[in-house]
This record gives sequence, C-alpha cells and structure tokens, in this order.
Amino acid sequence: MNRDILGSLVGKAVKVNRGGHDSRIGLLLAVEEDYFVLLTKEDGVLYYKGHHVKSLTDNAKKGINFDLIVPEDFSYVRGKNFEDVLHCLKYHWVTINRGGHEKYQGVLDDINDDYITVIFNEEVIRVAMFHIRNISYDMRVEEPGKDKRDEKKKDEDKNEDKDRGGQWEERND
Repeated sequence: MNRDILGSLVGKAVKVNRGGHDSRIGLLLAVEEDYFVLLTKEDGVLYYKGHHVKSLTDNAKKGINFDLIVPEDFSYVRGKNFEDVLHCLKYHWVTINRGGHEKYQGVLDDINDDYITVIFNEEVIRVAMFHIRNISYDMRVEEPGKDKRDEKKKDEDKNEDKDRGGQWEERND
C-alpha cells in the first residue's frame, strides 16, 4: 500500500480488505515505514504489514460506521518499522494473522530477521517474518458505559434469582 494514500486516511474509519477472514473495520491510527496501525472494536490495536494488504476502503460521502470513542490519553506500542514493533511486544501475549487458518497465539519470545518465536503452552512456534500479515496484543478501548451495562445486567440477574427464591419454577400448562 502507498504510504501517501494511507497517510491521508489517518484518523478515519476504514475497511481493510474487502471481505473474508482478514477483513476488518477500524480507525486508522498511524502509518509508518512498512506497517500501519488499526484500532478495531473486536481485536483492539492491530498492526498490518503494508505489503500483505490487498485493499483499503473508505466512504468519501458518509464515512464508515465506527462508533468507538477513543480517549485522548489512549496510547499503544509504536516503532519506526514493523520489526521495532515486534521488539516492543517481546514477552507480551500476541495474536498473529488474526482471523485466518494460519492464526497463532502465545507469548512473543524471540525476534530475528528471518522468523519470530512464539511460546504457546509447551509448543515453540516459529513463524517466518514474511508470512506475518498482522499482529495484535491485548490493547483495547472499552466502550463507554459498557461496565455500567454489565453491572446493570448482573444486578437484574440477581434480582430475578431473588424473585424466584433461587429455584427453578415448575410450570403446569
């Protein structure tokens, strides 16, 4: 992907790839030397290697629906290039190639020019650098009011249990 084109879309909601398991909608946060950063509701912060992206879509008139509010103090890992980001993510739990059959999860343990090493339980997984399409770590923006909605739901569930006396009701129809 052309850096100038990507740079003009920073701060806008975009769709990466048109469809399939790699397609994501999110807010384009940054464009660097060989990667860009996308914030999504589902996956949090995703780092895409530019040469693996087939298409990028924005809607010039209406925009793409992305209603996640990003706090002003939101920060995430940054680097001059993709390898710098990987070094910053060392010893973090990561997901590589999210959404595809070549998806890997685990703790990022080692990075070199040819491959990275990810530890998952007793498995040592080596992934060729060239085949990494994207990587993410557990950095998300919580939706405003989500905690309140979750607490309200728990309170409602507790009240329902109290109303029933904590037991199942038997119906005779």
